[in-house]
Amino acid sequence: MTQLINVNSRAYRLPSTPTIVICVDGCEQEYINQAIQAGHAPFLAELIGFGTILTGDCVVPSFTNPNNLSIVTGAPPSVHGICGNFFFDQDAQEEVLMNDPKYLRAPTILAEMAKAGQLVAVVTAKDKLRSLLGHQLKGICFSAEKADQVNLEEHGVENLVERVGMPVPSVYSAQLSEFVFAAGLSLLTNERPDFMYLSTTDYIQHKHAPGTPQANEFYAMMDSYFRRYHEAGAIVAITADHGMNAKTDAVGRPNILFLQDLMDARYGAQHARVLLPITDPYVVHHGALGSYATVYLNDTAQQCDVMEFLAGIAGIEAVLTRTQASQRFELPEDRIGDLVVLGERLTVLGTSASKHDLSGLTVPLRSHGGVSEQKVPLMFNRKLVGMDNPGRLRNFDIIDIALNHLA
Repeated sequence: MTQLINVNSRAYRLPSTPTIVICVDGCEQEYINQAIQAGHAPFLAELIGFGTILTGDCVVPSFTNPNNLSIVTGAPPSVHGICGNFFFDQDAQEEVLMNDPKYLRAPTILAEMAKAGQLVAVVTAKDKLRSLLGHQLKGICFSAEKADQVNLEEHGVENLVERVGMPVPSVYSAQLSEFVFAAGLSLLTNERPDFMYLSTTDYIQHKHAPGTPQANEFYAMMDSYFRRYHEAGAIVAITADHGMNAKTDAVGRPNILFLQDLMDARYGAQHARVLLPITDPYVVHHGALGSYATVYLNDTAQQCDVMEFLAGIAGIEAVLTRTQASQRFELPEDRIGDLVVLGERLTVLGTSASKHDLSGLTVPLRSHGGVSEQKVPLMFNRKLVGMDNPGRLRNFDIIDIALNHLA
């Protein structure tokens, strides 16, 4: 009888074949289309014949932390609690990163699978995700960013740099993601985990549009690893944490609305606090600018007026109350602002112009965060069975599909 585990109200079959779930950070679907058309992704092009190609929605805000945690818990942020890379901790009265496991409100499928006796491995590009993804996981868990610090006691593996045969890459490079895939191949070949979760970085997607030589080269690299995993007999499941869009005008200038400046000019300083949940330690490639912001009001009596003011600004797609946003996007109501503001597809939201260092934006700005970056791929190297009419799919359905619904 197939052994099952139950995690966050879902049942998962334990893998009988090594299963690799891959989150390609910032994988707007057009990148895949362009790479295939240019002949740079032959394995992905062949998937239509022997695998399954689907489209799903990511979590909004379409940022890294909420989506990675949704994928590994099989649940939305209202369940696991991680609703941004960054948030305002009202108990501590300070803005903090959400990379501490103390903010996680639900168990991960990874940890529960390991408790059931499976060998589980997690490889992430940036170290900011490692502690969240590896929470209570008794297995292998490390980041490419700090691969030279990996040791057997803490990370479940050792001599990683020597094994992979690559130096530790810069956090602002395509090689950081390549290290993730190379490490995954080494683990598959040697330890052969029952389940592996690989998570990359979106440095290339922030810098280069679909179809550009740099983007195609990046997808060619990934495609070659996907094929090697497939040929090694693994189930391969691929999705993304979010898409990516240009955030510029017709001549490539950034389309930025500095909400704190706009609010201060209308209502005076100290009336509201604008917070950007895209913020993390790695802002060179996006300047902490995304299409989702939260607003904390010092005087909620003016909430309706503020909503009307913000909604009337060109480039704003929607302004929602805390309750509206939590219901529409399945967010923890106690961890978002009084208001949630969404930018249109070509618009990003900032706080004050003086607080954003845009010197690193050496190419036209590309970013994410809003509904416009919600569509993501769901791709598998096996045929789908038992899901004739799957309805709306989410990126956090990927582990359920990979373990329960593939031939």
